Amino acid sequence: MDNNQELFEEAYEMKNAKHTMWRFLGTMMKQKIRLIVVLVSVIFYTLFTIIAPLYSAKVVDLIWSNIQQALSQEYAFRITWQAGGMQMTILLLIYLASAGFYALQNFLMASFSEKLNLQLRKEISSKINRLPLAYFDNHKTGEMMSRATNDLDKMSEALQSGLLRFLTAMGTVIGSLVMMFSFSIRLTLIFLGFLAISLFLTNIVAKKTLQYATERQRCTGNLTGVIEEAYSGRVIIKAFNHEKESSKMIHDATEELAKATRKTDFIMNAINPLIRLVNRLGQILIAVFGGLMLIEGKMTPGVFQAFFQYVNQVGEPITEMSYMINSMQSALASVERVYEFLDEKELVSDIENKMTLTDVKGNVGFQNVRFGYSQDKILMQDISFRAKAGQKIAIVGSTGAGKTTIINLLMRFYEISAGHIILDGICTQDMTRTELRSHFGMVLQDTWLFEGTIAENIAYGKPDATREEIIEA
Repeated sequence: MDNNQELFEEAYEMKNAKHTMWRFLGTMMKQKIRLIVVLVSVIFYTLFTIIAPLYSAKVVDLIWSNIQQALSQEYAFRITWQAGGMQMTILLLIYLASAGFYALQNFLMASFSEKLNLQLRKEISSKINRLPLAYFDNHKTGEMMSRATNDLDKMSEALQSGLLRFLTAMGTVIGSLVMMFSFSIRLTLIFLGFLAISLFLTNIVAKKTLQYATERQRCTGNLTGVIEEAYSGRVIIKAFNHEKESSKMIHDATEELAKATRKTDFIMNAINPLIRLVNRLGQILIAVFGGLMLIEGKMTPGVFQAFFQYVNQVGEPITEMSYMINSMQSALASVERVYEFLDEKELVSDIENKMTLTDVKGNVGFQNVRFGYSQDKILMQDISFRAKAGQKIAIVGSTGAGKTTIINLLMRFYEISAGHIILDGICTQDMTRTELRSHFGMVLQDTWLFEGTIAENIAYGKPDATREEIIEA
């Protein structure tokens, strides 16, 4: 395992789920109007969902009463507008209203989550331009790509399928329990006993879920990085006959991800059937006691069927809640990775009113420059030299001697620890990076072509260049 991977794992040992959650809430509040509308839709959906079984009890009891009356008086039973028709229409409208608010909240949450996704991707894009080159030296490209794509997609999916269902489930559970207690305290207590067992099992599983989800995201970032390296360095791999070694690295990273995914998927999906079984056992016991109450006349048919509607309205969300919690914990691990990237140390900001050069000659000087990529490993110590305008100078040295580093310091890709770098008598630290780099032309060791024509790539440093200037270059 390389040093970059070790650093990455150490960062996750210091995670703070509670801090990440509160920070994420702050991020979501940047779209508080849309979020408030979603919450209002959830409230109305929950309200109509709770009212529907209660009103259905009235409708069933009314129809049952009319049936009994028709049988006792020996006339044909029928539903009229006053005796059942109007009540059934009202019940239909309640169900339609519930469905309408359900569709509305899903539409709004999908829009909310994608806008939040876009917002964080913009922050990542902006952050990349403010990071020092040292960050890119110490982190794999695939790892950064994973945070901007896989992690944010997982967050968006969890908001739409997890958070929304969690909010509606909470409201439905609380409201349904209130109605169940009003119908029968004994039946409700039986249900709550089995519910406690379900919650106990969910709590046991939840403790492992975040750990496995974090490991899976780490493995995903590692695999993406290995693949990116294999693709970018394919010429070098072939030149040194390292196809087998490269293939083995990808295979090992894939196996590691597969193992992490199997653990995560199992613990996220296996809990659902178990909790569903516990709930079904509770419903059987409730049906037995409820049937006895129905026979004894302590409960009407309408209330009996309404109670079971509430049991399902509580039982199903509780069953789903285990998945919702696991899904949101997985998303929380992804969001934490994104925040870790956004919190990385940035370049020292350029101060205002920096000096500018109007007539650049090209006299360059290093004065007692001291530099190291880390404070405990100094690469240059008291380096001084001058390069006059018009001179052609070659810097010769063994690999790792610091030839490229001198150019990087001259361009202020890295900041020196001590000393001064002078351009035409002005210290480069007294100029903005943009101003400084506008006076240099740089030919890199590695060729990189951006998407577009060859002409557009030639004019990359001067977008307003004419066709003649491009041809001349």
